[in-house]
Amino acid sequence: MTKIAINDDDFQKFREYFYRKTGISFEPTKRYFVDKRLVERIEATDSDSFRSYFSMLRFQASGEELQQLTNIMTVNETYFLREDYQFQCLVDSMLPDIANRKTDNSPIRIWCIPSSSGEEPYTVAMYLMERWAGISKWDVEIISSDIDTGILQKARAGRYSPRSVQHVPAPWLAKYFTRKGDEYQLCEDVRQAVEFTRVNLAEPADTRPYRNFDVIFCRNLLIYFDDVSRKAAAETFYDALRPGGFICLGHSESMSRISSLYKVRKFPEAIVYQKSLEAR
Repeated sequence: MTKIAINDDDFQKFREYFYRKTGISFEPTKRYFVDKRLVERIEATDSDSFRSYFSMLRFQASGEELQQLTNIMTVNETYFLREDYQFQCLVDSMLPDIANRKTDNSPIRIWCIPSSSGEEPYTVAMYLMERWAGISKWDVEIISSDIDTGILQKARAGRYSPRSVQHVPAPWLAKYFTRKGDEYQLCEDVRQAVEFTRVNLAEPADTRPYRNFDVIFCRNLLIYFDDVSRKAAAETFYDALRPGGFICLGHSESMSRISSLYKVRKFPEAIVYQKSLEAR
C-alpha cells in the first residue's frame, strides 16, 4: 500500500476547513499531531489520498466522518478537582450571590463546556452535595457539552483511571466511587445529576437552545481558538447567561483580553467574569 503523505497545501486546506467547522485553529507547530490523525482517518475510510478523503469529508451528507475526525482531533486531558479553587468559589461565593438575587423557584442552571470525559461536571455535582448548604433548598441543573461524541459516551459511563481520581478526597472516593479492577466506577446518583449533550460551539444552531444559565464553566477551551473565534464564543456565552450570571475560564485565560461584555468579579477564592445585572 502506498504511504499516505500530507503536503503543505493539504495541511492548509484542512486547517482552514476545520477552523470554519469547529472554531479550532491548528498552528503549524501542531503539524505532526494533525498529519498523524488525518492519515489514520484516510486509511480507516479506505481513501487512496488526501484529496479523495477531503472531498468525501466535505460532501458527505451525514457528516459522520467529520464527527469521527473531530473526535480524534480534540484533546481530552482532565481530572477530578482540577483548579479546585473555582469550585470552592462556586459554593462559597457565586451560588450564594445567585440565590440571594433569585425571585422565583426556577432551578439554578450550570453549564460545563467542554465536558471532556466528565470529571469537571461531576466535580461540580459532588461539591454541591458535599459543600453547599443551599442544595437542600434549590433545584440545580447541570448540563455538560462537548463536540466529541466518543468522549461523551465515556463521560456518561463514569469509569475513571487512578490518575483521574488522584486528587479526590478519600472520604469522597469511598462514598461516590467503587473500585472495579484498574478503574473507579462513579456512582449512579452523581452520574444522574449531569445531563450530557453534543454541542459545536462554532455552530449557532447548536448553541441557540442554551439559555438562562447562572454559571458557565469554560476552562482551557478558548486557548485552542484564535481571536475571532474567542470573541464569537464570548458572545455565545453572554447570550446563554442570565443577567448577573458568571463564567469561569482556565487559569491562563482572561475574558478581559477577549471581550468587553463582562465585568470582572474578584471573589476571595477566584476571579470570575459576570454578565451585567441590567443586561437583557
